[in-house]
Amino acid sequence: MLGTQRTGRTIVTLLAVILLSLAAHAAEAASRVALVIGMSRYQNIAPLANTVNDATAVAGKLEGLGFEVDRAIDLPLAKLVETITAFSFKSETADIAVIYYAGHGVELNGENFLIPVDVSISKPSDVGAQALTLKHLLAAAESARKLRVVILDSCRNNPFADWPVQEVAKIGNPEFDSTATRSLRKQGLAPPSVDRGTLVVYAAKDGEVALDGEGGHSPFARALIDNLPARNVEIGMMFRQVRDAVLRATKNKQEPHFYGSLSGVPFFLAGSDANIASLTDRKKAWGSLAPDQALQLASLAEEGNVRAMIGLGYMSLSTGDKTRFKPEQAFRLFTEASAKGDPEAMFELGKLYERGIGTEQDVAKALSLYEKAADLGFADAINDLGFLYYQGAIGVKQDRKKAVELFLRAADLRHPQAMYNVAALIDDGVVPGKTPQDAARYLYAALRSGVKDVLEQLSTNPNQFKPATRKALQAELARHRLYTGKIDGAIGQGTQRSMRIAFGETVK
Repeated sequence: MLGTQRTGRTIVTLLAVILLSLAAHAAEAASRVALVIGMSRYQNIAPLANTVNDATAVAGKLEGLGFEVDRAIDLPLAKLVETITAFSFKSETADIAVIYYAGHGVELNGENFLIPVDVSISKPSDVGAQALTLKHLLAAAESARKLRVVILDSCRNNPFADWPVQEVAKIGNPEFDSTATRSLRKQGLAPPSVDRGTLVVYAAKDGEVALDGEGGHSPFARALIDNLPARNVEIGMMFRQVRDAVLRATKNKQEPHFYGSLSGVPFFLAGSDANIASLTDRKKAWGSLAPDQALQLASLAEEGNVRAMIGLGYMSLSTGDKTRFKPEQAFRLFTEASAKGDPEAMFELGKLYERGIGTEQDVAKALSLYEKAADLGFADAINDLGFLYYQGAIGVKQDRKKAVELFLRAADLRHPQAMYNVAALIDDGVVPGKTPQDAARYLYAALRSGVKDVLEQLSTNPNQFKPATRKALQAELARHRLYTGKIDGAIGQGTQRSMRIAFGETVK
């Protein structure tokens, strides 16, 4: 065997401090935050009729679902940037972060720009300084703990479509060769590049225009408003229902499109199944779904939906109901999803091969799948490979230098346990070139990730870290305006209070 069960893998530092495993408890209190942006009253380009109505209605629906909603209606660029910055900090301790944008959006040279109401552009090169990019919105939601969704109802038309191609091509390219062929997208947005665990929803497929609609709402916004409150409908299915509603309403002229992927546990915005999102074990969470949810997943899986295949695979491994435990079916589903290039499926399939569940045991095949998943940036696989190389196992020769490199990769992908473990390794002096300040930054990020064991370890056993690291952590908390006490390395009540606030607890 390559090692113990993945959720039990830990490593031991030179100080014999037991580091965190994936079994660590997540934050107990669920949190939902949303940023809803509506841009309508443009001062220098064509206004939009329905965007504020759309944004206001979506915000109301989200509030009714328990979201803490920040509204940004007809804001100039400076205020919009300020609002997004504040939302970004808030989203770090939320389970789910949703951003909805209704307004002008354009694609220039492969970059998607979202246009505030005070835009005043005399030449194409002004765009970068006067508009937001989709990357800004993605960055604002990227640290939410479980689910990140960015929704753009923003490709209704391109107000700059008549600009000369030569002028457009100079954007971000001051050494532009006028003989080069660079195209301006006349309508719609470019497809986004999205990290795993984030879903980007376009009102219309990249390169196509979304309709502004009549009767107060765009077809996409109307479908979203109608379907958001659907009870006991998993969020992946809910967005499929939005797509189908838009296709019906527009007689197939407009089709919403999804980019990226939803990962982790099943998530319900409304209904009795909403509490399933509080479970941190994926197998247990998917296994908790009612039989009718399995039927919905099966219909999506038949369409080739990889997430549905993975969800059904987890359900087939659930031991809570013996009638559902079908490891051979899980093996088949994970194999199909792996063949489609999904790294989570590869990782789970590797575990089946490692333990001989649902198939013959094949350690070499398991390791190959872990490596493939890691190469695709799946943080769980990277972190587990780090453990295997750190400790050594059958099929894996001990290589602690490689292990540290893997832990660093996983930590930089915001894997909570890897961030804590890397901080401990830095503190032990086994990570060349890293300082106590680096360790403190990883500890702070691990606190923000919502793993309860991080907070408990730092609160009950802070002396596991050297004074220099403890001082650096206090300085990091102070840098984020969460700590005002002495930078002395003493983790007293004031520092512990600051750590709880960083973790996301409400502290009086």
